[in-house]
Amino acid sequence: MTLGNLISTRKTQLAPVYGEGEASWMLRTIFESLKGWDRVETAIRMNDEVSDYIVGKVDGIVARLLAGEPLQYILGETYWHGLKLKVTPDVLIPRPETSELVDLIEDRNNASDLAVLDLCTGSGCIAVALARALPFSRVTAVDVSRPALAVAMENARGCKARVDFVEADVLRPLPFGDGSFDIIVSNPPYIAESEKADMERNVLDHEPSIALFVPDADPLRFYTPIAREGMRIARAGGQLWFEINPIYADDVRRMMAAEGWEDVTILPDSSGKKRFAFGRKRR
Repeated sequence: MTLGNLISTRKTQLAPVYGEGEASWMLRTIFESLKGWDRVETAIRMNDEVSDYIVGKVDGIVARLLAGEPLQYILGETYWHGLKLKVTPDVLIPRPETSELVDLIEDRNNASDLAVLDLCTGSGCIAVALARALPFSRVTAVDVSRPALAVAMENARGCKARVDFVEADVLRPLPFGDGSFDIIVSNPPYIAESEKADMERNVLDHEPSIALFVPDADPLRFYTPIAREGMRIARAGGQLWFEINPIYADDVRRMMAAEGWEDVTILPDSSGKKRFAFGRKRR
């Protein structure tokens, strides 16, 4: 079987479930992972014969995709914000919106030697990206999940990023001194339980619910204690950044102001949704 025939027939299987565009992306990503081929090399090799071993590997991946398993978990990796990151079912798959949050922080901080704290780090994507982008920064990443921290540590090593990792619960007082950080950032769980009905099954069935959901009655469960502790551990003039659920944007804004943060601003993502919150501690 030629590569072209293999791609064509497996795309026909995937397209009814995922659509033509995503099916094509999946197959390109599969061959990049299995063979190290980029889009150009894959196109050049369309008439090449493919070994039975590769056909079997592709068919195994396609079967798992058709069963609803996310491709990133199948391959054990994802490309995000220019980084190749390990992902497992212990961590969320990094989203494009979170990359936009990193861009916002990068754009507004060109000083060196900043102390940065990433709370609910998960895969470590934010911490790793900021450690690489902010010159001579000192980045600390926190998560309550030991398996997630293991993934995040591996990502820091793989990306050659200097990050310190701490196992701690953001719902409790954090083990840091007063005025320790210039930047505090968090993408905590923020999807209300009632939103489950509108979510894709591959997310519900495979991504860690502990990193996704909060009770409808307490949608700011993580935001309020982070904002409160953040006021203590941020330096004068320090920043607090959140990725947020657009539904609760106004609630987050009011809560941050009530906790003492100034210049509280809600910022949109690239699709226009109220996705990010910013506040500054009085200088």
